[in-house]
Amino acid sequence: MEGLTLYHYLFLGLILFVIGISGSILCKNVIKVLISIEFMLCGININFIAFASYCGSPAYDGLIFGLFYTGIGAVELAVALYIFYLMYKKKLSDNIEHYGDL
Repeated sequence: MEGLTLYHYLFLGLILFVIGISGSILCKNVIKVLISIEFMLCGININFIAFASYCGSPAYDGLIFGLFYTGIGAVELAVALYIFYLMYKKKLSDNIEHYGDL
């Protein structure tokens, strides 16, 4: 029996990215949309780290990009949650259709 190959990790990253895209398109709740965007970033991180592990990059480019994207995702989530908090205080709703005047 063969172990996990690069294609297994790429498929996992693709599944997470597709879940994120479908969640961000189909959900009406702002928090669910933000979580879907985080799923997309997680799929991208898995692909970067899988390529770094299997291609044998001596400079650890994929790992650095994965770490960079994790930091970008944390900052993006913090800023988006703060903007949502300010908008929620004004509209008192978490439905994304009520925020068309942004």
